[in-house]
Amino acid sequence: MTTVTREIVLDQENKKRNRQLMELEWLVTNGLGGYATGTVCGALTRRYHGWLIAAYPAPLGRIVVLNRVTEVIRFPDGSATLLGGLQKEGGALEFHGMEHLAGFRLEDGLPIWRYQIGGTVIERQLVLAHRQNTAHLIYRMVEGEGKVRLKLQPSLHFRPHDSPVDLKEEHPYIFSAVENRYQISSGPNAPQLRLVITGGRGTFTLEERNTSNVFYSLEDARGYESVGSLWSPGYFAVDLAPGQDAALTASTESWETIRALSPAEALMTERERRRLLTAATQDALDGVPAELVLAADQFIISPAGRLEDAVRAHAMGDEVCTVIAGYHWFTDWGRDTMISLEGLTLATGRHHEAGWILRTFAHYVRDGLIPNLFPEGQSEGLYHTADASLWFFHALHRYLEVTGDRATLRLILPQMRQIVDRHLAGTLFGIGVDPKDGLLRQGAKGYQLTWMDAKVGDWVVTPRRGKAVEINALWYNALRLLQGWVAEEDLPYSQQLGGFAEQCYRSFNERFWYGEGGYLYDVVDGEAGDDASCRPNQLFSISLDHPVLERERWEPVMKIVEERLLTPVGLRTLAPGHPDYKATYTGDIRARDAAYHQGTVWPWLIGPFVDAWLRLNPGRAADARGFLEGLATQLGEQCVGSISEICDAESPYDPRGCIAQAWSVAETLRCWLKTRRES
Repeated sequence: MTTVTREIVLDQENKKRNRQLMELEWLVTNGLGGYATGTVCGALTRRYHGWLIAAYPAPLGRIVVLNRVTEVIRFPDGSATLLGGLQKEGGALEFHGMEHLAGFRLEDGLPIWRYQIGGTVIERQLVLAHRQNTAHLIYRMVEGEGKVRLKLQPSLHFRPHDSPVDLKEEHPYIFSAVENRYQISSGPNAPQLRLVITGGRGTFTLEERNTSNVFYSLEDARGYESVGSLWSPGYFAVDLAPGQDAALTASTESWETIRALSPAEALMTERERRRLLTAATQDALDGVPAELVLAADQFIISPAGRLEDAVRAHAMGDEVCTVIAGYHWFTDWGRDTMISLEGLTLATGRHHEAGWILRTFAHYVRDGLIPNLFPEGQSEGLYHTADASLWFFHALHRYLEVTGDRATLRLILPQMRQIVDRHLAGTLFGIGVDPKDGLLRQGAKGYQLTWMDAKVGDWVVTPRRGKAVEINALWYNALRLLQGWVAEEDLPYSQQLGGFAEQCYRSFNERFWYGEGGYLYDVVDGEAGDDASCRPNQLFSISLDHPVLERERWEPVMKIVEERLLTPVGLRTLAPGHPDYKATYTGDIRARDAAYHQGTVWPWLIGPFVDAWLRLNPGRAADARGFLEGLATQLGEQCVGSISEICDAESPYDPRGCIAQAWSVAETLRCWLKTRRES
């Protein structure tokens, strides 16, 4: 099988090169929600950066257990040099010693750093064992003569990954060693970090050190606490010679689990697993699609936090499977999961996982709603969403089209009926059908219920209370889908659903058309009347499998959307010229959230745009591919090998927000394969 490679070409001008290495980030995940991540140069700029962020059951959640490893190479003549550089402590962030970094690349999605000191070339590779909280840092001398001595000093600050960097430890760190097994703990409820060194003449020297004033520049820019401390128990030393590997293993698993696979075996196993992923889709064997398949794998997890669900699922011969919405700070969100499901699983041949995800969420239906999200470190979901349950119908329909899995449909059909029935009768958060026109309304004070869900304190930035355009497009689509699913077993109910759908269709086309602008209202019957803000939400009236908008209005809507909202990296959330339009997503949390859906570009919206554009322009898939080219360049930007959550609304469309977002990757991959197959 072909190795999927992305190499970053390092700038030769020192100033530009240093900025490039400080701003580019990488990400490796473990299938449990845990991960490792950092800047290419190794500087800690976010609270989330570290070689191992372990995923634990509730109430712990994800914990940073290994923040940094300082690396020094000592040569036979006694000279020594930093391998990965040294971060200056306190004040403005500086990082020294980057001149030895000769290259950075991903091979099958796994990062490799290449360092050159004179005639000696050393590569460092990171692998996380799948569904384990285990990280292997593997060092290899690829050029050079004779042995060198590699000194590795681990530094850590045990804390939840969302906690501020200045969080104070409640208990002192306890270090213990038995033979080549080293362990660090801190208090009765803290993780147990286990460390092992493998290679030539591995030793450990006890030399406790506290490093204060570690400055996290991106936390500072985002308005959060930005200065913290790290603790180190000492350092490892190991010989490194041509053709001989050395490795530092960090894990919170048992010693038996750690020793079951050597670092080399763990790397080989993970590479094979990743190559099987790309081989599952014939259209994605290489190039951008193969990279996107590997990026998609980062978001599909078996959540470590919901043990009761796992026991219940295993008893039924099933698995608990879900989607992390984005790294670093998102958990699994119902809306994001249902929108992403097709691109992450169906487009990649992972049909079993798709079924697991759908059956998992069906278990959580309450009052006709699926959860909006599962908070970090908690087992119970929050249900404040008006659209996630409607996206569930879309995801199930696409799953059935690909798999024909009628057993899963029969299993969860009662929950789908419950969702529709509760929406017709009215459910939580003011979600319910207006019997006068058959349109779905939503809204409750203090809640953000649509996907435009920014909230700061008590301020809901875009409340959109009333009858939102995409909610009603999704509602109509759900009615038509359920109508078809129940037709054979319950014809009267199916006919009743058809009547509701017809009423919704008529009312939608009467109420949502904004004749003066030639596009659709974003909200009708809102708190301030009808809202004519030009937003991308109107796309769903065309893009879904059952479009609710009359055919003769598709062209003017698409013309406005393409002219005012489309960018090379997705769609703006609000057209320029509106008083609330924000061109950049920067500043503290209030400034950022004020811009989150007020102009900021969302890459995932390219999916419904391409669907709607091809519906209007059938047979032009090759032309539609052009809308995706800008997103392909994102694979070499904020997070190497993935696509960010959002971008600024104006050129150069800098990536912002989460460095890797599930629906950004999923919709880009889905549309890439769709435009290839239909060309």
